[in-house]
Amino acid sequence: MKAILALDDGTVFTGEAFGAMGTVIGEIVFNTGMTGYQEVLTDPSYCGQIVTMTYPLIGNYGINDEDAESYKPQVKGFIVRELCETPSNWRSGETLRDYLTRYNIIGIQGIDTRALTRILREKGTMNGVISTDPGFKLEDWMPKIHAYTIHNPVEEVTTPELIHYPGEGFRVALMDYGVKANIIRSLRKRSCDVTVFPARATAEEVLAANPDGIMLSNGPGDPKDCTYQIEVLKELLVKKPVFGICLGHQLTALAKGGDTGKLKYGHRGGNHPVKDIKKDRTYITSQNHGYAVLADKLDPKKAEISHINMNDGTVEGVRYLDTPAFTVQFHPEASPGPMDTAYLFDEFIELMKQEKK
Repeated sequence: MKAILALDDGTVFTGEAFGAMGTVIGEIVFNTGMTGYQEVLTDPSYCGQIVTMTYPLIGNYGINDEDAESYKPQVKGFIVRELCETPSNWRSGETLRDYLTRYNIIGIQGIDTRALTRILREKGTMNGVISTDPGFKLEDWMPKIHAYTIHNPVEEVTTPELIHYPGEGFRVALMDYGVKANIIRSLRKRSCDVTVFPARATAEEVLAANPDGIMLSNGPGDPKDCTYQIEVLKELLVKKPVFGICLGHQLTALAKGGDTGKLKYGHRGGNHPVKDIKKDRTYITSQNHGYAVLADKLDPKKAEISHINMNDGTVEGVRYLDTPAFTVQFHPEASPGPMDTAYLFDEFIELMKQEKK
């Protein structure tokens, strides 16, 4: 079936639909990963967004039951150059087409994703619509496209109740702003006893669990929308060791008096070079974010930049000097290296060990 992709600047692409039928509006972003499309689809940080994959062939190893980062796809729509209908992999359980159909996600293939990506790079991230409606008229939808916003999607993706993963090691309170499953796996691999808290949990509820450390997860949206979570962090940051990833990194900076800003088109993919300043070493990292911590808004008496992005110089990590906390913008639980930055979880374990002495 024919499908239309329209951007809020009036650009229109025509392609072929796959997955669900209908019309959906979202923020159009692109991901440069050559693999990992199932992790992309299920990453809660993509809530409210329509994702374009820049690699031309997607779906070639199918979908399996092990690689999901959450219990269902979180994207609003999916854009590919070519959909593979006959995946070849011993782990494959179903095709990408069937997977999106099962979860009512609209996809479009057969468009020039390189041209689309160039538009997003030159003009910046923008809203758009995918539609399979034969009577679709752009002029009717343009006001809705312009008006679309992703407002505090953390509330959509967080756990509704406490989840406990028993372990024999350090007790970790994990604040779920849209946590990826591999963050939990990375902590459990280090024998941590993990309790996942909803994003609306109070500081008192978290501290009542008597954790040895607090993990701040990734998540979607503008960090400045998370006013409740920022106020909670102001209380938690002086109580326990803290390790923040992605949105957790941004919220920590805001709670410590820093600031964040929106990037033109964000960082999304598994090939972003990041330098650890102390180690004087550059790592290839996995990233998914549209906002960044502003370097000139960090108080040098309270915070030091630990990691920088080698492409554009943006802040990729912060170590705090007045509280036992450190944060990174990239995803050390992901595997582009494949395990290059997993050392940060070990540093979190060591920080909890030191604070317990």
